[in-house]
Amino acid sequence: MRTETTSVLVLGGGLVGLSAAVFLAWRGVPTVLVEKHAGSSPHPRAVGYTSRTMELYRSVGLADQIPEAPKGAGLRRVRAESLAGAWFEEQHWTPVEQAPVTIEYSPTGSAGLAQDKLEPLLRAHAVKLGADVRFSTELRSADQDAHGIRATLADGTEIRADYLIAADGHRSPVREQLGIGRTGRGHLSTGRSVIFRAPLEEYLASGVRQFAIEQPGFSAFLTTYGDGRWVLFHDDELDDTSPAALRALIDKATGRTDLDVEIVVTGRWVTNALVADAYADGRIFLAGDAAHALPPNRGAYSANTGIEDAHNLAWKLAAVVGGESDPALLNSYEAERRPIALLCHDQIFARLDNDADVIIDDQAMAHGYLYRSAVLPDATADLPPAQRPEAWAGQPGTRGRHLWLTRSGARLSTLDITQRGWTLLGEAGLWRDAVRRAPIPVDYQQIGVDYKTDVEEFRAAFGITETGATLIRPDGYIAWRCEKAPDEPFSALARALNVAADPGIRSGETATDGSFSAPTDHGDNIGVSSE
Repeated sequence: MRTETTSVLVLGGGLVGLSAAVFLAWRGVPTVLVEKHAGSSPHPRAVGYTSRTMELYRSVGLADQIPEAPKGAGLRRVRAESLAGAWFEEQHWTPVEQAPVTIEYSPTGSAGLAQDKLEPLLRAHAVKLGADVRFSTELRSADQDAHGIRATLADGTEIRADYLIAADGHRSPVREQLGIGRTGRGHLSTGRSVIFRAPLEEYLASGVRQFAIEQPGFSAFLTTYGDGRWVLFHDDELDDTSPAALRALIDKATGRTDLDVEIVVTGRWVTNALVADAYADGRIFLAGDAAHALPPNRGAYSANTGIEDAHNLAWKLAAVVGGESDPALLNSYEAERRPIALLCHDQIFARLDNDADVIIDDQAMAHGYLYRSAVLPDATADLPPAQRPEAWAGQPGTRGRHLWLTRSGARLSTLDITQRGWTLLGEAGLWRDAVRRAPIPVDYQQIGVDYKTDVEEFRAAFGITETGATLIRPDGYIAWRCEKAPDEPFSALARALNVAADPGIRSGETATDGSFSAPTDHGDNIGVSSE
């Protein structure tokens, strides 16, 4: 048996697993990804990605390869008899009226690209950055102890890793073997789909791209992937998948019998709404559908939430593997990300039920989450779970605001200078000495000197004065805010870092074997078998 070593083993070569490999490799973390299938699923699946997801891909040099969605794409849906038949009322993603958007919240737009086209881009980028990506490679078993993960592949290779990310889908064998249950609405529906190509572009001219088809005795959902392919979702009871039967369904939904139709692939879908009761067990972490099965409607939360899981976990693993932070930092992954999945779960049904009292604004859901964890003590329980970024005004636990800056004539976003490592933003030169003496590397970006912008807008966005400063984590979230300069800037910054970056120092704990206490303990030696 050949034995190999790595820092992180990623199980699963879908969107979330590949994103995790990209984010880890970009931070220099030795990473091996294994996926039992030879390539991406032939079914395109997800197609819409939020501007926040695109910010994350922009930070690692991928955004230029992913086309932005046309304005309003994926957001407009109508109830219709068929494409060629009568169209009725528009069905808005968020039924209640929202305040108009007058602020530019992000340097990026949303993106529209079928998942089977995005995954190869992620795979190539992960390899380019140094990740070892192995498709057609099955994980046979894995176990963990206080010192690491021991995994066996189908070819007999043994991999020793410090940590394992299980991005192995909604039926996650890893989650099942760990005995982690799930909470939520549960099973919602079972249906079938057919992907086809047909010349239907004329029906997209108005900007509507999604169609809820309703006819006597026939209900379906029809949408486009924007690349000539369409998908028709229909009732599972219609189980005849012969070419003639599928063509008849397509004719019903389109209202056309004269089309040149190419049937690409069919699928059967089970839709659930479930969130894992724990996101970690020892050195094993769940991400993506393994952690949360979210219906792909009314918010497009499913894939985007999983990609943000991977980003949140990657910088923390990088900090721990690199010796910058105590392993206790990893406890904050579940504390921060699981409430977001629960919030998305509840928002899906609030929107379906048109419950105006609990629906949260779209911009708040995209860019205004609040993280709460032991490393964010200023994100208190009395604060709302999400609101528009301008309402937060630099609140620790929220994403640092996007503002445009200029340097040597070049235009860039605050996000461009904050999502690599720890960053301190401020105007006063007095923080430079504090940063030089900091216990871990921190970059000080001096607004007004290093970068030019509207300083009043900057102060309002981050909730500080001209002598204050804000500490941004490697994921772009605000860890700490000092509204005005304290008597001892270095001591204040060091205390903040000891809480936000190295909780073991704060609590007086030490780790000599690389172990840590996860939120839920299911035992030290866990056997995990693949499907």
